[in-house]
This record gives sequence, C-alpha cells and structure tokens, in this order.
Amino acid sequence: MQSQTAQSVSVLGSTGSIGVSTLDVLARHPQRYAVHALTARGRIAELAQQCRRFKPRFAVVATEKGAVELRQLLADEASSVEILWGSEGLCQVASDPQVDVVMAAIVGAAGLRPTLAAVEAGKKVLLANKEALVMAGPVFMRALARSGARLLPIDSEHNAIFQCLPQPCASLEEAGVEKILLTGSGGPFRTRAVSDLHRVTPDEACAHPNWSMGRKISVDSATMMNKGLEFIEACLLFNARPEQIEVVVHPQSIVHSMVQYRDGSLLAQMGNPDMRTPIAHALAFPERIDSGVAALDLIAQGRLDFEAPDIQRFPCLRLAREAMDAGGSAPAVLNAANEVAVEAFLEGKLAFTSIPAVIEQVMKSAQVVELTGLDAVETADCNARLQARQVLEAL
Repeated sequence: MQSQTAQSVSVLGSTGSIGVSTLDVLARHPQRYAVHALTARGRIAELAQQCRRFKPRFAVVATEKGAVELRQLLADEASSVEILWGSEGLCQVASDPQVDVVMAAIVGAAGLRPTLAAVEAGKKVLLANKEALVMAGPVFMRALARSGARLLPIDSEHNAIFQCLPQPCASLEEAGVEKILLTGSGGPFRTRAVSDLHRVTPDEACAHPNWSMGRKISVDSATMMNKGLEFIEACLLFNARPEQIEVVVHPQSIVHSMVQYRDGSLLAQMGNPDMRTPIAHALAFPERIDSGVAALDLIAQGRLDFEAPDIQRFPCLRLAREAMDAGGSAPAVLNAANEVAVEAFLEGKLAFTSIPAVIEQVMKSAQVVELTGLDAVETADCNARLQARQVLEAL
C-alpha cells in the first residue's frame, strides 16, 4: 500500500531511457512516490509491463490503435488502468489536479503541449524534454512566471549548473557568477577524421561512449546539436546571456558542468554518467535520496580531460548559437529542421555530414517571427519541417 503522503507522479515518455530511469528511482522509494500516469508513443508491450508493475491510474498512448492494443494486453489483468490516447490524453495526465510531479521526458516537439500543460497547471515539472523549452522559450517562461510552477532541470548538465548555483538565484550577476561552463563528451566522433565523417552509419552514431540514450538523442550527441540545444536551454533556465556560457568538451562525462564565480572559485558537480542521479536530485529537491548510482571513484578514474570544441567538426554548435542570437522563432526552426534531418539520417536517407547542411539551409530561408503564443510556435515548427523536407527532396 502507498503512503497517504506519497507524491503522485506522471511520467511522460515512460518507455524511453529517462522514463525507465525515473521508474527505477521511484521504485526505490515506494513510501515517497506513487505513479499516477505512464505514457508512451510506441513500445506498447513495454508500457503494458510497466502498467502491471506500477499500477498507474492512467496510461496514455499516441493513437487509438495503440490504445486498443494496450487494452488487449492488459485484458487478463485485474487492472484498473484507464487508457487514453493522443495529445489531449497527455495534457490531461500532465495537468491532473491529483498530480504533484510531472516528469517531462517525451523526446522532441511532441512533448511541448503536455509539458506546457503541466507548467500552466502549476506542477513541479522535471524537465528532460529540452526541445519544449528551446522551441517555445518566451512562451514557456511567461507561462512559468504566471503559474508559479517549479521547474527543475533533468539534463545532467543543467542539473549540475543548478546544483552549483545558490538557491534561490535571482540573477547570475547578484550571485557573483562570471561564467557557466557547459560540458559535453564530444560523442563517438570526437577524434575521428573529419574527412571520414560522411561515411558514418546510424549504428555508429548511436554508440555513445559514456551514456545510454535513445537513438535521436544519441545522434544529436554525435553532431553536438544536443549541446547546442542545451546551450539555448541554459540561457533560458538561468537567465544567462550567450557570452556567459562556454561549451567545454570533457570526454569522460564525469564533470557534468561548472560555474565560475567572480572571486575565482570554480564549482563543479561530478558523478558517474547515470541519469538516475539528476532524476533523484530533482525528485526530492531540496532533500537528497538514494538514486541507485554507485559513488564516483576518483582514484579509479585517474584523469579528467577538457578541451575546446572543434567547430569545423561540430557545426551544429555554431548554428545553435546563431539561433539563440536571432531569437524569436529561430530556435524553433533550428529544432524542427534538426528533427527532420536526424530522422532522415536514421532511415538511411541522408549522410551524417548533411545533417547540419539541411539545418543551415532551412535557417537561412525561414522567416524569424516573434513568438506571441503556442500557435505561433507550432506554425514556425510546421513551416520549418516542411522546408526541411523540401531540402531533403532536393538533395
């Protein structure tokens, strides 16, 4: 039996890597947390297994067909799970009055509406879906200010920055911060010859040396677009100017990010590369709970390396900075073009080195507009995807 004081949690994207890690942490603390809803786009069989174990009140899938399939899989169970489908179902379980915490872990633009619904409902939102903030930054931050929701970053880098800043932190200047150092591993191709990158296969791009992630995010890590999106996210989360953030390549993925202070201090958050650490931190904040992650053994680790990113090797970093500088709908265009290009690469329809080329072409042709609301965000996203597909057809 769950404790009456247990916090109710909706996990959006429960079958993905972040969702699975979240459920692992929740399972370690059954008296503190109860699962209210689980959602998945596909992987219906996996979702059914999660429903049997965690017994949520709701399960949400992408389509009516998926709902029928899940209902059949759970038919023999003594299950009271109510099955919903589509964007409305996602928004319902994200904003349900009975929900205390929402883990926003749906990858890509599909996570925007339910994440925003959770923010507007004033929930404690654990943000793993960086694309939602990148796409709709001004809209998202206005909704956050209106609702009083608590936003806690789950990306290991942003969670590290959060841990290295005083809480609350009204502004970087008042806190005495001079610079944020955003670390990234450099992915699987950090030392591979640039001239050989056009031969990269999807499986090679998805073989990250340190982290276990989904295929889309793995490709983003290989191009360092993931770091570009995180750069934009960091500007928004911490109210930082672009020049206050420096990207640093750190191959070991032990130092998750750093904050440099005016007095010369440099604070770093370190740990083994396991997403359960930031998940547990955000779930229990300001308390600390067991995450299931082994303590870092610095003696065994032996060394930590840092280097500047190679912009020739990783042009997506430049594109992300240009999008942030342009503002308005430019980050939404960047994200949409990237999602289309990465999908084409994973399907074997585009060379790895053509991913940034497609994005840059779309960014040059897209009109940058002010984001007055969610409709403007989704229009910019839709138009950019259409342009990206036209570029792909031309290629």
